[in-house]
Amino acid sequence: MDNSKSRKPVILFSIIALLCFSISVFGQNSKQSNDYSTLLATTPTTKTAKIRLTRKSEAYWEVTFDNPPLNIVGPSEVRELAKIVGQIEADPRVKVVVFDSAVPDYFIAHYDLLSPLKDSSGMKPGPTGMHPVPDIMVRLSRLRAVTIVSIRGRASGIGSELALAADMRFASREKAVVSQFEVGAGFVPGGGPMARLPRLVGRGRAIEMLIGAEGFDGELAERYGYVNRALPDSELDGFVDALATRIASFDGQAIADTKNLINQASLPPDSEMQPGWDAFITSVQRPAAQARVKVLVDEGLQQPGDVEKNLEQYTAKYQE
Repeated sequence: MDNSKSRKPVILFSIIALLCFSISVFGQNSKQSNDYSTLLATTPTTKTAKIRLTRKSEAYWEVTFDNPPLNIVGPSEVRELAKIVGQIEADPRVKVVVFDSAVPDYFIAHYDLLSPLKDSSGMKPGPTGMHPVPDIMVRLSRLRAVTIVSIRGRASGIGSELALAADMRFASREKAVVSQFEVGAGFVPGGGPMARLPRLVGRGRAIEMLIGAEGFDGELAERYGYVNRALPDSELDGFVDALATRIASFDGQAIADTKNLINQASLPPDSEMQPGWDAFITSVQRPAAQARVKVLVDEGLQQPGDVEKNLEQYTAKYQE
């Protein structure tokens, strides 16, 4: 963006909202339909410039991030995400939700760094009492419905954290990259990966991913246990759709009861989420973090090009 240098103060302080992410909410008809195929024929999809939310059936919903060129989102969409999570919570017919991307090289990149700080810091807490970002992450993990993330392209920062908050992750072997780059940029991740990754991949690998701050391709992410499977790119969509369709055919109460017991055995306590967010807010205000982010922005962060494609390499190039 040509005017990125002139907006330095806004950029540096707006990084606080980096981990926010979004989708636009589907306006659901609250009445039960005796002929659901008719409902689907008339209102299956709501589309905005940034998202498509499709009810493939009453039991199977699909959320597609579609904000090219980078799938960057802003604070206003966090409110929309809270609404859609609320709709899923309120609809016992929903058994499975798939999150994917229509942008070829990005699942979710990161937050709009030019967004004013007040747009995110002034947000009201969610139903859990936490800031909307950790609130949404907790609520997403504890949905009755099963959540599946299909990763094609980069899932960096908040993109990775959304994937970790979901129940299952599947990745393109050739095109997926998962990354917690934040330590390389001088700040602490705020969307819950410190609570989730050690339980998922083990302590040592969690430290490698979070503090090493490198990108992991689909094959290595599978080897580490970050994703359930890495599939050939040509097979990813079909596999995820078949699994979601299979789950959608099962009994909803059996799904919910089983998932609840798995949650009790595996999810971090909700109390671990807000401290990570607080540490993030503190860390991004340090001069060292601001200096690193400024260099990244000056080199082309948040613009199509080499910095976004190789973010971990650029964070490692910084010299004090």
